[in-house]
Amino acid sequence: MKKINVMVVDDSAVVRQVVTGLLNKAPDIQVLHAVADPILAMERMKTVWPDVIVLDVEMPRMDGITFLRKIMAERPTPVVICSTLTAKAAKTTMEAMAAGAVSIITKPKLELKQFLNDSSDELVAAVRAAAVANVRRLAGRATPLQPVAKLTADAILPASDGRAMTQTTERVVAIGTSTGGTQALEVVLTSLPRVSPGIVIVQHMPEKFTAAFAERLNSVCEITVKEAQTGDRVAPGRALIAPGGKHMLLRRNGAQYFVEVMDGPLVNRHRPSVDVLFRSVAKCAGSNALGVIMTGMGDDGAAGLLEMRNAGAYTVAQDEASCVVYGMPKEAVKRGGVERTVTLEMIGREIVQQMNSFLA
Repeated sequence: MKKINVMVVDDSAVVRQVVTGLLNKAPDIQVLHAVADPILAMERMKTVWPDVIVLDVEMPRMDGITFLRKIMAERPTPVVICSTLTAKAAKTTMEAMAAGAVSIITKPKLELKQFLNDSSDELVAAVRAAAVANVRRLAGRATPLQPVAKLTADAILPASDGRAMTQTTERVVAIGTSTGGTQALEVVLTSLPRVSPGIVIVQHMPEKFTAAFAERLNSVCEITVKEAQTGDRVAPGRALIAPGGKHMLLRRNGAQYFVEVMDGPLVNRHRPSVDVLFRSVAKCAGSNALGVIMTGMGDDGAAGLLEMRNAGAYTVAQDEASCVVYGMPKEAVKRGGVERTVTLEMIGREIVQQMNSFLA
């Protein structure tokens, strides 16, 4: 079995030591080098190029984002960001994701060694996902798995009873995505005109990172983008992103839609879960909704998208060629939940066309 060759770049000797030990315990992973900064990394990479890089952001001599951009420009390589979780670092890490990083592992400033040991499964899963990512898609546009039982959306809310309102004056677009989704969502949302249907989004992302991500999207989109709060109305020209570490559900008050943000167990090993959002949309919006499933590892959202389609919603999946990881869309297609498969660049147009046909 060919092993995944990893390079760890972090100025903390403790992080280098612990991460190297954890990754080397996995039978399919080996750490080639663990270095203190990007300058040393580039020297080592002249002889052996890694399959995956685990990268810190704030380092001496060259920061991680500059190094990431350089790598993506010269030789696109899967990168997992391992960053300290602070308000400032959240924005910095969003820049790294925009530059082409595949995923994020958060680390605290205190009790770092214990945290890394406790998060070994998450770290190994992130490296494995990065190793199979279509990183050239990320460069061109320059989840944490837990060792617990895999719950379904039943853990949060029951399945639809088929009594969703048959017609309203508003349309709801529900989008679910994971690995590669930060860049993919930017492509979709920046293509939408200011007058667009209300959008609800689950992007698998750690707690405290979604606010910075929403702010960044809001700065480049014609529509308004914000991190969701309970009671926020799903209104035309607005996209609501589920907060990291919370589930988001669609609710209805008369003919209007709003969201509820809530705690709860991991569903499909994720919180927020795409399946939870999609099931709530099937229950509350039915045929008034459009469901979109995009790039991501695993199967979260596949069951929920089928429920949406069975409730009368129009459903779309991102195609394999434009996905960073063709996991979630593939499973949704396999289960029969997808009505149409399109390229990433066509998803925005699909949303607009469906809105126009609904209003016609």
